[in-house]
Amino acid sequence: MAFSKEQLHKFADLIHIDIPDEKLASMDIDSVIDWLDKLQKIDTTGVEPMLNPASHDLPRRADVVTDNAPRADILKNTPDTAGVSRGYFAVPKVMDGE
Repeated sequence: MAFSKEQLHKFADLIHIDIPDEKLASMDIDSVIDWLDKLQKIDTTGVEPMLNPASHDLPRRADVVTDNAPRADILKNTPDTAGVSRGYFAVPKVMDGE
């Protein structure tokens, strides 16, 4: 099934892409169309449609508030201890302003 240059430009316009003539000449659109035709001929009767290849649910843990990492242990990792006594990380100023 061969398509003319005008038909290919119309297809490109319908899907809102711009394909220059020099790029269009190097594209092998006919082989893609032939491949799609082969896919259309595959018998899929009895095959359930698949919306997501991973149809199983991922295990989820309960949403429970815990104190797995106490603040003091976390603040031991800071390179600048200026804010540790107040319970926060001290970081360099990143914006000038009022």
